[in-house]
Amino acid sequence: MTLPKPKICLIEDDEIMGESLIDRFDLEGFDHDWHRTGNDALAALRSRHYAVALSDIRLPDIRGDVLFKQLLSEHVRLPPFVFITGQGDIDNAVSLLKHGAQDYITKPFDLDALIEKLRNLTAPVRDLGAGGLGTSLAMRQIETMLERLGSSTASVLITGESGVGKERIAQALHQRTDSASPFIAVNCGALTESLLEAELFGYEKGAFTGAGRTKKGVFEQADGGTLFLDEIGDMPLSMQVKLLRALEERSIVRVGGETSIPVSIRLICATHQILQERVASGSFREDLYYRINVVELRIPPLRERPEDILPLAQSLLAEIASARGRIAPGLTPAAEHALLNYPWPGNIRELKNALERASLMSDGRFISHDVLFDRPAPKLGALQDVASSLRDYLSECERDFIVRALDACQWQIQSCADSLGISRKNLWEKMRKLGIDKEVV
Repeated sequence: MTLPKPKICLIEDDEIMGESLIDRFDLEGFDHDWHRTGNDALAALRSRHYAVALSDIRLPDIRGDVLFKQLLSEHVRLPPFVFITGQGDIDNAVSLLKHGAQDYITKPFDLDALIEKLRNLTAPVRDLGAGGLGTSLAMRQIETMLERLGSSTASVLITGESGVGKERIAQALHQRTDSASPFIAVNCGALTESLLEAELFGYEKGAFTGAGRTKKGVFEQADGGTLFLDEIGDMPLSMQVKLLRALEERSIVRVGGETSIPVSIRLICATHQILQERVASGSFREDLYYRINVVELRIPPLRERPEDILPLAQSLLAEIASARGRIAPGLTPAAEHALLNYPWPGNIRELKNALERASLMSDGRFISHDVLFDRPAPKLGALQDVASSLRDYLSECERDFIVRALDACQWQIQSCADSLGISRKNLWEKMRKLGIDKEVV
């Protein structure tokens, strides 16, 4: 499957710079619209969806900062905004960050660094298109396996703790198989045995009280596509027998019916339970286990892949903000620290809930650490440990903040010092003290 290219809204009236950027976007695989005036860009941003907007502050008709603030006042759903600015507009660009702009770059800028910045900003878009799997080694290995399975019809069993995103993996596999065909999901643990049979196989009119019409089950609905059976480990034994028969015969019979109906599906099952143990205890059929488990994909819990936490958080914030028609808030360094140091027993589901709650509670452009959790932070040990931990924590936050500022200024020390409101010497001293080196960051 070919994923859609991230689309960039370029707002630039300089022909030479614009042509250079467009040529590079084509080489890097970005789709793009090039608007040479602010008014053209206003119309486009009100009606089209972009992965990121790259705008010069100085435009021939209206300034880029005025354009941005006007769209904010209209509550237009905006992509991340990156501004191109000259030295004289740096203070204005920094002010725009406080209003929700993503970043700014100063002229003359390093084109390679800009492209890397755009890639990072569109990464959540790319990840969401691919299923939002993550950047850790474990998830990249699963991504590779999904690519291999895309051309196969083998049954797949997805295992992992509750909330790790098993359905998202199933959808990602479906997209690689045939995105145009149906994807039908049902939670086997949420239905009683009688309801589950009717849900899976459908029923004929008059089959039971309340069956006032004939209804297709999920097997028929998924014909030609993918059927995802979540929490299959909770399926009663009697239903396991009927499921096995349907899989072996590649056909179903509706409840209250007699006609065998052929179906062709790609079966994906998921469970948070260890099915081998349930087979050993006699609560899950061994023959069904082998039928559904041609390939097993184990999804590690979020605590085992901390490098996925921040990219997932950014993607989830983008989803949450999009649903509310707002700009996705950023995360303060302290908030990122809190996200990375929490074990997330509820995995991605808990992470999403925490971010949704924080998004509602936060009235600014950034989510701070104190609104992420509805319970106090864990208590530290002895007083000396408190002082040491606080000192280390503050140093880590300061280091992260300075690195971000340096990235925004393309590692131009004087520009960064100006944006931070400190002297060049002071910035160098902080970089040396905090061990900040461009080659190792």
